[in-house]
Amino acid sequence: MENEASDKKKDIKRGVQDGIPIALGYLSVSFAFGIMAVSAGLTPWQAILISVANVTSAGQFAGVEIMAACGGLVEMALTQLVINIRYALMSLSLAQKVDDTFKKPTRMAVSFCVTDEIFAVSVSRNKTVSKYYMLGIISVSYIGWIAGTAFGALLGGILPAVISDALGIAIYGMFLAIILPAARDDSRFLKVIIIAVVLSCMFRWISVLNKVSSGFVIIICAVAASAVGAWLYPIDEEEGN
Repeated sequence: MENEASDKKKDIKRGVQDGIPIALGYLSVSFAFGIMAVSAGLTPWQAILISVANVTSAGQFAGVEIMAACGGLVEMALTQLVINIRYALMSLSLAQKVDDTFKKPTRMAVSFCVTDEIFAVSVSRNKTVSKYYMLGIISVSYIGWIAGTAFGALLGGILPAVISDALGIAIYGMFLAIILPAARDDSRFLKVIIIAVVLSCMFRWISVLNKVSSGFVIIICAVAASAVGAWLYPIDEEEGN
């Protein structure tokens, strides 16, 4: 029993240690979300509630834009589906890594906080992942996400404009950090990214297309670029395996 309790504490401690860098990264991005949400007309408490109920950076930014533009529920639902469907794939992969302490309620609870960073760190471990490790890494990361949102929503209005503007572009820096290494290492990724950028610019600058709401622009650009990439660079079964 003592060994079991010691293992639990070690797993929680290790999870907390691995979660601290994630939480620090979340602070800046969620701070930017808090600023953006309040600027779009939400109250600070509404912004904080969104981060409590959702842990999805891109989805939250896109969702607030749709709300600010008075978009419809169908647009909101489709946008969130396109942006966040990757988490379902991550959860399926992570499910192969967990140990036998994961029962159905635990799996459901963990699925709420499967993010890109938590997934990447968890699956990179050289052994199975326990629910105690996930408790540590998720709790710290979740607190960082909510705290950053609260600071941005409550303090963003009193910060100097230059600081608010700099933090406001944190989300774009995060996505650049994700796509640039892949684009540098594989020209196929670069070409698909360029297609998405060109489509996005068309919806921004062409007079007819710029009438389309931001939510549907995300859906169209993501699906179209992915479809073109799949058509130009199909993955046969041997390569996929």
